[in-house]
Amino acid sequence: QEVMRQLAERLVEKGHQVTVATSKLSDRNFDNLNGVQIREFAVTGNLVRGIFGDDDSYRDYVVNSNFDVVMIKAAQQWTFDALWPVVDIIKMPKVFIPCGFSGLYEPEYAEYFRSMPEILSKFDHLIFYASKYRDIDFARQHNLSNFSIIPNGASEIEFEVIPDHTFRQRHEIAQDSFVFMTVGSFTGLKGHLELVKSFCLMVLPRGTHATLILNGNDCSHTHITRAKLLGRFYGVIKTYGWCYAFKHGLKRSLWKIGIKVGTKTPQEIAIRANRHYKDRRVIVSNFARPELVQAYMATDLFVFASNVEYSPLVLFESAAAGIPFLTVDVGNSVEIANWTQSGQICPSEKDEKGYTRVSHKILAGEMAKMMSNVPMLREMGNRGKHNWSKSFTWHKITTQYEQVFESLLEK
Repeated sequence: QEVMRQLAERLVEKGHQVTVATSKLSDRNFDNLNGVQIREFAVTGNLVRGIFGDDDSYRDYVVNSNFDVVMIKAAQQWTFDALWPVVDIIKMPKVFIPCGFSGLYEPEYAEYFRSMPEILSKFDHLIFYASKYRDIDFARQHNLSNFSIIPNGASEIEFEVIPDHTFRQRHEIAQDSFVFMTVGSFTGLKGHLELVKSFCLMVLPRGTHATLILNGNDCSHTHITRAKLLGRFYGVIKTYGWCYAFKHGLKRSLWKIGIKVGTKTPQEIAIRANRHYKDRRVIVSNFARPELVQAYMATDLFVFASNVEYSPLVLFESAAAGIPFLTVDVGNSVEIANWTQSGQICPSEKDEKGYTRVSHKILAGEMAKMMSNVPMLREMGNRGKHNWSKSFTWHKITTQYEQVFESLLEK
């Protein structure tokens, strides 16, 4: 969503008319955001799980619109999957961003990806974020060559701000505490659990202190009041009907039961760590965006232990803040480390489904090693900020998308 928002708003600034077709939200009461038109459709799901809602209206809208170009982001979700039956009759140039093919190795998606080469061949252009990853490798294996590689980035508007040196004081972080941070929703896949366990295993030099910030929105809904939960359920019924609401609610309930049995959450480990250790502290946060930018700038080392990614924005944001990063080999993180020259890779492994797994002991050791070399971290951070400013701002990236669109129209 962030990538599409950044691109859409900057294309509007360049004088283009941009409309985003997206899911209907019961609490959205506007149809224009910063000049970008919004068209809502009461649709959800994908071809494997099932598409629910008024997908016919969405197909009619795309087929009968008079836009110059249509761009769709991400497989395995309805704005792409619902167009499969009509992709041949969409008259405008079609651009698709596959966005990693996260389900490529999942058995339930086998038939879906057997059909994918034919669908991809019907698009005029593909855009990938990485020069080597499962989606672009898939395209090459099926002799598709109509593509560009355009990386992700971070916002020059957000990150070219003055650091607020009162951030640590606001959050009761000692000035001499070494700060680690990670950012990502608490889905269970973003590495919060791996990171907080590794943080507890770290051997800190005597007399030093460390702080770990685990930032992200809580996707488990364990702290939502009954009134809010009922309100959300009513919103789902209103938008998608009783059948989908029942199925969705049942699945969420089973998922919540599954994660609570025999598994301590990152939040629970953080509470125990703060009671047990005197030389370290864990902060669980969900900072508003401006405060999160300041959190980046107050951090000494960004650490990323996610299980599955494509091209993680948080690594570009770390570089934009002038902060070095330590990351597992997930998505194209190795490539981002090479591009920005501000990251190091922690040894990790991939399981049979392509998910990245890291040893808590190894991650703890790598964190301690980097923590001990402050001059190196400062040099890496400066390099990263310079390389981000030169190549990975959203302004520069939007221009690359604009060039793709214009070349398609010329053809």
